[in-house]
Amino acid sequence: MLENVLMFFKNFPEFNAQLGAGMLIFARFMGFTISAPVISRKDIPFMAKVCFGLIMTVSFLGILSPKTPPHETSLLLSFFLNLVFGVIIGLIATIIFSSISAAGDMINLQMGLSASAIFDQNTKEQTSSLGRFFGLFGTVIFINLGGLYWLFSAFQRGFMVFPIYNTSLSIEKILNIDYVILLTGNVLFIGLQIASPVLLATLAMDIILGIISKIAPQVNVFQLSFLFKPVLGVAILIIILPILVNAITDYFVYYSQIY
Repeated sequence: MLENVLMFFKNFPEFNAQLGAGMLIFARFMGFTISAPVISRKDIPFMAKVCFGLIMTVSFLGILSPKTPPHETSLLLSFFLNLVFGVIIGLIATIIFSSISAAGDMINLQMGLSASAIFDQNTKEQTSSLGRFFGLFGTVIFINLGGLYWLFSAFQRGFMVFPIYNTSLSIEKILNIDYVILLTGNVLFIGLQIASPVLLATLAMDIILGIISKIAPQVNVFQLSFLFKPVLGVAILIIILPILVNAITDYFVYYSQIY
């Protein structure tokens, strides 16, 4: 049906080219909003995303100045592939945010706050309170650094890597597989680096409480750990907060080459 509608305007080549290209750009941007950080949040109304997608589509139409689609081009196939390509761009950006959330999950577990899980409407599952906090904290830093500009720059360069009228999607050509493996492999490593101050402090407390339990067995060390671990963890977080901001900032800047 989509192709029949576009064929109606075959006598208007300029309008036909703009309409067809606009639908493909809109499909790519909507796929981008499904998985990209910040703008993929479920608390952002769907109609707001659609309106924003239409605005971005009109803007990119002026930048790209698309030509008439090649002959024998399946517009339905191109529509689907552009949607998938937009999702891929957003997923690559989301991987970077996973390290920040992983650090919060590690701290939450070590502080004994596993019971304070909350429902995250974005992932539709239970998440740790500190993991959610670190995710929002990283989002604020990302926006402050101009991360949305990086995302849209990647979206623009995507038209050079994968033209809108392509009818085949070669992962090897559009993605640096080695770099993606490095990103995914560093989720745990970077998360440990960010969470290391709190993890080391709580580990030292566990050692001290273990020594106390051997010296004075009558002391209920188990209850003491529930009392002191959250307090110590929050105190360490407050002390290292400026350092934490610098570490997350350097992390985003270093990995900004993915955009």
